[in-house]
Amino acid sequence: MFAGRHVLVAGAGVTGRSAVPVLLELGARVTVTDGDAGRLAEFEGTGARTALGLAEPPADVDLVVTSPGWRPTSPLLVAAAEAGIEVIGDVELAWRLGQTREKPPVWLAVTGTNGKTTTVGMLESILRAAGHNAIACGNVGYAVLDAVQGGYDVLAVELSSFQLHWSNTLAPRAAVVLNLAEDHLDWHGSMEAYAADKGKLLERAEVVVHNADDAWSTRLAAANESARHVGFRLDTPAPGELGLVEDLLIDRAYVPDPATSAEELCTVSDVRPAGPHNVANALAAAALARAYGVSTEAVAKGLREFQPGAHRAVEVGEVDGVRYINDSKATNPHAAAGSLLAHPDVVWIAGGLLKGAHVDDLVAAVADRLRGAVLLGTDSGVIAAALARHAPNVPVRTVPPGHDEPMSAAVEAARVLARPGDVVLLAPAAASMDLFRDYAHRGNAFAEAVRELPRRRG
Repeated sequence: MFAGRHVLVAGAGVTGRSAVPVLLELGARVTVTDGDAGRLAEFEGTGARTALGLAEPPADVDLVVTSPGWRPTSPLLVAAAEAGIEVIGDVELAWRLGQTREKPPVWLAVTGTNGKTTTVGMLESILRAAGHNAIACGNVGYAVLDAVQGGYDVLAVELSSFQLHWSNTLAPRAAVVLNLAEDHLDWHGSMEAYAADKGKLLERAEVVVHNADDAWSTRLAAANESARHVGFRLDTPAPGELGLVEDLLIDRAYVPDPATSAEELCTVSDVRPAGPHNVANALAAAALARAYGVSTEAVAKGLREFQPGAHRAVEVGEVDGVRYINDSKATNPHAAAGSLLAHPDVVWIAGGLLKGAHVDDLVAAVADRLRGAVLLGTDSGVIAAALARHAPNVPVRTVPPGHDEPMSAAVEAARVLARPGDVVLLAPAAASMDLFRDYAHRGNAFAEAVRELPRRRG
């Protein structure tokens, strides 16, 4: 499949470091290009050629493997397309490689605007509780190529819209689009283009799982008419769905007679982190696992044993009766809404780079539970204007640009606004790169500022 072919790898970061050794092992001739000479230097002595900042592919290249972060408008990728050269991502490469195996790994795949990492983490935990040789991979941090090479039987795959844009033959055993809301519109150009890339995951899936409470998820699932369809909802499930009955997660899909029977999966208290959006994530993970034949007992065991990732609704401390919660991973308005709606009285720390997303609907939905808001970052003014329109009585404080310790200032301002019983919640609704390296850096800064509160007051 790859022996003797000349493959150009566009991007010397995570994708390049994963794809290049695999391609070389398969007998391909490999050239790596990137705009960063330091990154390219890492490939010296590997057998791959390097080329700094190519704007068009070398004449004899017949395949381009691109980093998912490269936009379709990048000159190199445009030139490749115009020359009739196929452009794929590392996920598509991993899928094709897996299909050459005598026993290809089974893919259970997850995408959506929010909840992807939590869902694949829950799914991995459930699969392992059932005794399967499984791994969470993809956009979650462990490359799919490495997982395919690792010999796992089943993969819990998190896929971003960027990765799906460069994929065209994926056929997972089961797949879900959890939800869809405005995000990455600066990359995709429109909501419709963003949705189309997300929907590619479902086109060839054997079992299509959809969120019956999300219009986009339902709409995208309907496009695959040949698949088995399984829904989930935060309400009583209809036949063919998973859902909630009081405090029980219930399966009415993978049972002998969905019209007349149901099986209990677990209780709401088994789901961590708490909150309706995470119950929805648990239902999605259960639906995917059940499509692979996992028992209800393993679903319950896996959800109870699941350990949430860092910076996802993690309580970092309590000071003077006020709880401080780090949800720095809430990098868009839809994610922030789920986090805010999990608490009745909130002082909200928000702001950063909105990436073209709108916040009016978010602010209107949570206005009645806001005790105050503290804003920081490039698009703090946009959020302030939405608060003025939809929550005019909520006190707002803004950390001025150029502050040496913006998160410390934000936490201190939130402390002043909060009262015993309140939650100070970092749920930024925006990306972090204007003030921090990434969302983890932002979350760590929040946690450190909270730890410093007693000392600063003393």
